[in-house]
Amino acid sequence: MEKAIVTGLLAFGMSGKVFHAPFIDGHPGFKFHAVLERNQKKAAADYPGVKSYATFEELIADQEIELVIVNTPNFTHADYTRKCLQAGKHVLVEKPFTATSAEAKELFELARTLGRKIFVYHNRRWDSDCTAIQKVVESGQLGQLNEVHYRYDRYRSAIGPKTFKEEPHPASGLVYDLGPHLLDQAISLFGKPLSFNKVLGKHRKNTQVDDYFMIHLTYPNDLNVFLTASLLVADPQKAFVLHGAKGSYVKGRSDVQEEQLLKGMKISNPAFGIESPDSKGRLTIMDEQGKPHVSYIDSDNGNYMGLFEAVYQSLINDKAYPITEEQIITQLEILEA
Repeated sequence: MEKAIVTGLLAFGMSGKVFHAPFIDGHPGFKFHAVLERNQKKAAADYPGVKSYATFEELIADQEIELVIVNTPNFTHADYTRKCLQAGKHVLVEKPFTATSAEAKELFELARTLGRKIFVYHNRRWDSDCTAIQKVVESGQLGQLNEVHYRYDRYRSAIGPKTFKEEPHPASGLVYDLGPHLLDQAISLFGKPLSFNKVLGKHRKNTQVDDYFMIHLTYPNDLNVFLTASLLVADPQKAFVLHGAKGSYVKGRSDVQEEQLLKGMKISNPAFGIESPDSKGRLTIMDEQGKPHVSYIDSDNGNYMGLFEAVYQSLINDKAYPITEEQIITQLEILEA
């Protein structure tokens, strides 16, 4: 590696511990330099030598820091990103990037004006599920696609403790929580839709925010893509269902990275990111006589390190970051509509 990008992290809760710290520490192109810990100081136990700041202002005043990871509550993303840019930092921002497309456009323009870069964190592109679907679609085995379903089912009837998700702040509710994941996967594979329709629902007792959504995206050649998520599904359905002129592909949500990281597995473990053998996607292709031929497709290993490598390559070698500004604007225009 040519140099290590000195990196600061704005929170060391679940996302900091699971989705960020292991990767910026494990990638030789980054130096995990500092973390914002307002109350409990826990990061140094896992990452000796990392600086712990008590305030946001102290962290962004650190002249050594080149990249700040904004992994704070959704409604703070725009303000923190703006201040990080003004402090001369590059920024990696968790989804949703902002609450509105107008905020996003303003921040992208500010970054260009200041000569800094913004990266939006969409780790699910590096799920084993997402890469498996991409390979099947690009192989052409299904023929012309006509119907695609992405689902994110959970059963969580109780109101959660994270108020920024459960109270009506900007960018709250399930559509801003899981919607960015599903929209990013669809937009990255199929592009910007011709049109869309969105349905939201509130089904849990005493909920203040949506806990159900369905987004219908329409594409050329009569392709319809349906994105659905709910917090009241006791029997989760298959997460990915694709139908085309020549066949179908069905797969459950089976990427293991988050579960492994929560259990403390190191990303250096040879088992990291490897799906269970019984999680293979089922591919059914019809022959010319109308007879189905079924096969089970192995997935490549999931590896969120691919996102951090993309950030590194953009900052050091000026390579294009795969999650584009246009894709993010499209996503937010659908979320805010």
